[in-house]
Amino acid sequence: MKTYSSLLIGILCLIQFSSTAQLNYIDQNDKNGFNMDTYGRVGVDWNYDNGGSIGRRLNLNNMGSIGGRLEEQDYLELVPSFQFKPFNENDLTKIKVQTRFAVYSNSLSLFGNSSTSSLGGLTVALPEIYAEASNINGKDLNIWIGARLYRRGEVHIADHFYFDDHSGQGFGIEYKNTRFSSIFVSSTDTTADVPPYFYLNIGDGVANLALRQRNVFIVEHDFNLSANHLLTGLFEYQKMGDTRYDMPTPTPLQDADTILNYPADHGFVFGLKLNTNLPKLGAGAYNTFAIRYGTRIANGGDGGHSKTWVTYGAPDLDKLSFEGAYSLSIVDEIKFDITENNNFNAYLIFTQSKGAADTKGMAKTYLGREIYNYKQDLTLGFRDVQYVSDKFHLLSEFHYSQRTDGEEPVYRYQKFSLAPTFAPTGEKSTGVRPHFRFILSVSHYNKNASESLYSPYLQYVGKQRWGHYLGVKAEWWL
Repeated sequence: MKTYSSLLIGILCLIQFSSTAQLNYIDQNDKNGFNMDTYGRVGVDWNYDNGGSIGRRLNLNNMGSIGGRLEEQDYLELVPSFQFKPFNENDLTKIKVQTRFAVYSNSLSLFGNSSTSSLGGLTVALPEIYAEASNINGKDLNIWIGARLYRRGEVHIADHFYFDDHSGQGFGIEYKNTRFSSIFVSSTDTTADVPPYFYLNIGDGVANLALRQRNVFIVEHDFNLSANHLLTGLFEYQKMGDTRYDMPTPTPLQDADTILNYPADHGFVFGLKLNTNLPKLGAGAYNTFAIRYGTRIANGGDGGHSKTWVTYGAPDLDKLSFEGAYSLSIVDEIKFDITENNNFNAYLIFTQSKGAADTKGMAKTYLGREIYNYKQDLTLGFRDVQYVSDKFHLLSEFHYSQRTDGEEPVYRYQKFSLAPTFAPTGEKSTGVRPHFRFILSVSHYNKNASESLYSPYLQYVGKQRWGHYLGVKAEWWL
């Protein structure tokens, strides 16, 4: 009861800001604590094609924020965490329980015009709820259990977590430079094209749908090659088990094209990431190169995400497996100071994926839907930040993206963005927040992208070769 009353007092009083910019409260009686982190963005936009607000990004379809993130919609995260002090005052173990609440709009409407009861309105998600004990007995040993955004590498200007995004529900153990974790994936989404996580259970003589779990086992190890070079090795094994009962003949459900009782399947992922510090190019300057290869059902990485368990493409319906499917991902990012008042950040993201069907074109899934069995996308981009003064920063960006779906002609676009930014805290840093931005973006699409409406923006305005975005945005984090 004492802990709950302390927490309530802390929240109602809005507590106090600590030196680490966290909302922080410490119970003076038992020394347990409470922190509140947050991330959010909010703003409005106007489009002079039709004189109204569109609220859709200019990027190509199926690539999310890859290609620039300045036009992203309203989003909010609140991250309360609870710290517990060990009984023995000499025990250096750190203990916390963390929860993350995320709020966004399914219909892309503004936060101020929507609610959870609106049609296509606000959605509240819980991407994190986990407990962690770290620095156990003063040793470099951590353990965690729960649902967690377990990821590290990010190309921030494309809002893309790559290489090691193992977010999900599971557990993990970390000892010195080695990390082992396992996440458990199941879904009742019957509209997804990935191998469906459900099957027919007829053990009692009646056909019933049941969940089929996918297990993902991950091992990572960091090799300290030198003071400025860190190499990370990645290995994953994924397993989707058999149904409970031996049914060698696939059993359809209503539609003869829908196969739910397909056999067990698995997949492997191998990867290397080299992080190089560049001290001669400024404090915090670095270059990161990552390459990752996934096989069979572990060939995920599409839609702006890089999770390997979101299987891409169609299965081999003769073998009822994803044998032969693969995905190759390459990412390179560099960030350095040109001068003390000018910072430069550039990236490359390349992905090539293929399912198990014997075609690069359209093929049927286990659910009888036709989808592309091959895709390749490439994006190059950079951001230049000019510190005109402590509080006024000028952001300029250029992005180029191209994508091929199946055997279709390539889709291409280029985008230039200019974002005069007010940073009220007065810190000359690319990571300083809050940001108050005025954003002007102009994009150009090739003929195929325009005629195919291959962009959220084009799907709204129609077949155009040029796209425009004008908006004001605020972004913050603690």
